[in-house]
Amino acid sequence: MQKLAQDQALAVVFMPAGPLLEFNPDVVKQPPTTPAELLAWCKAHKDRFLYARPANSGPGRTFLMGLPYLLGDKDPKDPIGGWDKTWAFLKDPRLLHRVLPERDRRPDEGTRRGLARHDGDRHRLGHQPRALGIVPEKFQVAAFNDMTWVNDTQYMIVPKGLPPDRLAVVLDVMAFLLQPEQQALTYDKGYFYPGPAVKGVTLAMAPKASQDVIQKFGRPEYEQWLAKFPHQRPLEAKAMTAAFHRWDEEVGAQKTKK
Repeated sequence: MQKLAQDQALAVVFMPAGPLLEFNPDVVKQPPTTPAELLAWCKAHKDRFLYARPANSGPGRTFLMGLPYLLGDKDPKDPIGGWDKTWAFLKDPRLLHRVLPERDRRPDEGTRRGLARHDGDRHRLGHQPRALGIVPEKFQVAAFNDMTWVNDTQYMIVPKGLPPDRLAVVLDVMAFLLQPEQQALTYDKGYFYPGPAVKGVTLAMAPKASQDVIQKFGRPEYEQWLAKFPHQRPLEAKAMTAAFHRWDEEVGAQKTKK
């Protein structure tokens, strides 16, 4: 993820993001584990699977960028020339009958039964939404068979033109935030999980409140999935913007018309 910044920023938190599926176990007894199963599920449960507009949603963009790996597209890093299978999948009329135009709603609103999610953030899957009561505690998560993690991060960036005295203070703050003691605080309530962007910072170093939340609301299968499935960086900025534009024009616009 640091290489993705192209020497223009420093990663300050990190998480393996997804794509994952979140579901209500009371109504979804056997969640899909492949893209084909997802299409079949959507056909049998019209308007019950939703994901948010990728340009406006972390889980939405992770779902978008994870599909080329799941579907075996020729170049997962090229959304224009290498995603033939992905765009065909996204345009399949069985997949979606409504798309959330805004940031993700609570998955328990109304009659919705499934949402594309990923691993952290209060608006995403993770531990914090259930700890805060945004998502019902009983909700479960499913991983696709043979998935590839598309990781996520947040960066610290210094704008050009800062006076030397201000720049010195900013650099001191950035260095401070990368110290192990401060990185341990990024476990938080699972907003980004695991959170730390530097090596050697374990959950045992985090505040007890963080440890308690993750112990209660964590999912043991995460650790298995993190070790089992390969990891990839997200698209670089120009390619990601191109993917967002194409989704808006060819997928989102059609769904909105319907």
